[in-house]
Amino acid sequence: MKNTQVNLIARPVGLPTAECWQIEETETPELADSQVLIKTQYLSIDPAMRGWMNEGKSYIRPVRIGEVMRALGAGVIVESKHPDFKAGDFVTAGTGVQEYVVLDGKEAVKVDTNFVPLPAYLGTLGMSGLTAYFGILDTGQPKEGETVVVSGAAGAVGSVVGQIAKIKGCRVVGIAGGADKCKYVVEELGFDACVDYKEGDLRKQLKEASPDGIDVYFDNVGGEILDTVLGLINLRARIVICGAISQYNATAKPVGPGNYLALLVNRARMEGIVVFDNAANYGKAIKEMAGWIAQGKLNSKVFVAEGGVKAFPDTLMKLFKGENTGKLVLKV
Repeated sequence: MKNTQVNLIARPVGLPTAECWQIEETETPELADSQVLIKTQYLSIDPAMRGWMNEGKSYIRPVRIGEVMRALGAGVIVESKHPDFKAGDFVTAGTGVQEYVVLDGKEAVKVDTNFVPLPAYLGTLGMSGLTAYFGILDTGQPKEGETVVVSGAAGAVGSVVGQIAKIKGCRVVGIAGGADKCKYVVEELGFDACVDYKEGDLRKQLKEASPDGIDVYFDNVGGEILDTVLGLINLRARIVICGAISQYNATAKPVGPGNYLALLVNRARMEGIVVFDNAANYGKAIKEMAGWIAQGKLNSKVFVAEGGVKAFPDTLMKLFKGENTGKLVLKV
């Protein structure tokens, strides 16, 4: 069986280019005992992918040169030599950017598509949703009546963060790029307000949208937006550092917060979140979020890009061009 895959062959400087990738066709290996063959149906497209392409220490090793690009995927079991799986079972796994993958069965997670569509297990009920859940609840610790501000509010993580904060009784303000995204954040996701960082004075907009100051800030973008928010935080504020998409393609040293002394003045806390630290509690989180989806409290929007595995390089760029609303996945 032929397998089309995308390999990383050069580390990018700035935005990834076509020269970073090699698309090749390989033979699918035979299964050994306890292994499964998965046909990938959807790939999760995440900002974290840009970091995985870089050399250097991080929370996970970089993708090696010549290796299949790392990606989370959702698909169907084609063949199984593992007792817990049979052909036709739907699963999620670290598939990589390829049409087929052979894995040990313990690396796959069976999912129920009778409840929600398969792509949702890469979004709200997948890594982005789990990142949002643990980041806002465990690290942000929002309290009823507080003001929560979320950057990247129309994206996969930010959209879920804001909805969970609303469920917990907070005033929620999103930051997004463009009028259409801000409209989506308020009208479809139920945020109280959304400011467009591309239009006007961001600090003024945030002050107007957050008249009582900011108690929790969930940061997905870094850079100037983080700096601006720090100037508006309240006493004992919590700053959750989830991502910094504005800095991922920088060719110079990333820009850090010049307003960091606001943390001292306000006795505030800034803390990073990596979802893998919460693996023991994934089941609990998925169960609770699935309940919210069933109750109509949690909107699970997926932006599906077409084109198959070969479209991966162009689809990844949609993240950095801000072309997606909700969770971005590639249909294989």
